[in-house]
Amino acid sequence: MEMLKPIRLILCALSFTLTSSQREENGDPRDTYQASFLYYQKAEYARDCKEVFDQCPASNASGVYLIKPDGYPDSFEVYCQNIESSGWTVIQRHFDGSLNFNRQWEDYKLGFGFLKTEFWLGNEKLSYLTNQAVYELRVDAVFANGNEVQVSYDRFRISDEWSNFSLVHARYSNTVGTFTQCPVNMVYGNCTNPLTCEDPVGSNGLYGNCIGNENCICTDGFLMKGDQCVDPSECSCFVPDEGIVLHEKGTLVNSDCSVEYTCLNQTLTENSAYNCDPNAECKVVSQTRRCYCNEGFDGSGESCMTIFAGCLEAYNAGHRENGVYTILPSGWSGLPFKTSCNMEIDGGGWTVFQRRSDGSGDFYRNWESYKQGFGNVSNEYWLGNEKLHYITSQRSHMVRIDVITSDGALLYDKYTTFAIQSESRGYRVSSLGTHSGDGGEGFHRIQGESFSTYDRDNDGWSSYNCAENHRGAWWYSNNWIHCYPDHHCNYWSEAGSCRHICTRANPNGEYNGGQGVNIFWYDYGPCYVKSIEMKIRPS
Repeated sequence: MEMLKPIRLILCALSFTLTSSQREENGDPRDTYQASFLYYQKAEYARDCKEVFDQCPASNASGVYLIKPDGYPDSFEVYCQNIESSGWTVIQRHFDGSLNFNRQWEDYKLGFGFLKTEFWLGNEKLSYLTNQAVYELRVDAVFANGNEVQVSYDRFRISDEWSNFSLVHARYSNTVGTFTQCPVNMVYGNCTNPLTCEDPVGSNGLYGNCIGNENCICTDGFLMKGDQCVDPSECSCFVPDEGIVLHEKGTLVNSDCSVEYTCLNQTLTENSAYNCDPNAECKVVSQTRRCYCNEGFDGSGESCMTIFAGCLEAYNAGHRENGVYTILPSGWSGLPFKTSCNMEIDGGGWTVFQRRSDGSGDFYRNWESYKQGFGNVSNEYWLGNEKLHYITSQRSHMVRIDVITSDGALLYDKYTTFAIQSESRGYRVSSLGTHSGDGGEGFHRIQGESFSTYDRDNDGWSSYNCAENHRGAWWYSNNWIHCYPDHHCNYWSEAGSCRHICTRANPNGEYNGGQGVNIFWYDYGPCYVKSIEMKIRPS
């Protein structure tokens, strides 16, 4: 059935109607009414609105009048509607939601509301009215989209309270107007985003717009499947044991965490191999049931690994595979975090804090990004200056940089100590030990330098921003001015033929950038780097 906007019921001798055609003008329902006895030529009250207009044809305006049905002990006010020269007694009007109709039996028995706005006349009065003559019921309704419908029933009558005001008779006679008949399991409404088999819980915004165009939507308990409303059990991703429908790409774990269900491309798959790691527990967290690792462990729940203080601790515990580990450095006030550990090169136990390998990551970022860290720990990422400062400030660390150049050469640089200071000091490199390796010493002259990004210029140059010019972020320096030949990749042009040198390394530059903005490591070899990985380990 369509959604009603205004609605009003009217009663007339030989005609009892419900109508919602037009609203009355605003006014206080207690305004002075036209009392019938002031106009009638005889002393008794009219029995209904039809008699009001029949007995006083000179006064036929719609409004509030007094009537007294046969047998009713007292007269009472009603709203009389003059339609086509007939007097209709309005028994209900509902059009703007100003009145609460969710009421108890006694209220509906006696009536409630205001006759000029929203009201219910009262079942007891209605019983006396409809049992004194033959009445017709007319329902006039206006829907939210402006459609109007008029439904008529003849011989309308209800019983008394002893019979619970039951409907004794109401024979359908006619319908006038536009009316939409919805298919099975559907009702008429004006809400968008109905529940569907693909989105059974409304994650895309259930009924997000209820002021739009009206249409047929599913009744409660049914879901849209194509253009039909079906029982949830007919949806492709219905989980019988749980009695629910999974949304597209949704997962569900059963009560004892022995089966995992997944809905993909509206196909339900069942993983019976799902089970919890010995260091995990099957429980519900934030309304999601699955295996969760116990405190001190991290992982998917199916597999849990001890949270170590660092990569060296994981290595010493017997872990020899490169990969992502969750660590919690001793005294770290934040949450455990993931990092990449290199367990194979040079004795293992290295905590990787930077990696470039394929250009998939954007490294031209602001100060806050480099402070917190960013990227994919399994591929290209920066661990974060705040973490790097904390780790290197707790005890002495060495640093190693491994580089693969564009022509395939494998190079490395290693320094016996490496530490950076806090943010208040600009993450300044406070310690850089003895160098070894064949990589050209890309860290040359970064000791004592603060970190720079395009929005935080700490390089010392007054004429330009090294981070902007090199499209990166690094411990850039201002202590070089040389007249190198043009084949060097680390210069930035100034007046004349000489160059201002910001750095010998630009590991956070553009992966495939042009000369000066690309990734380079040292100034005496190939300018283009295929991959680079920086890592630290306790000395």
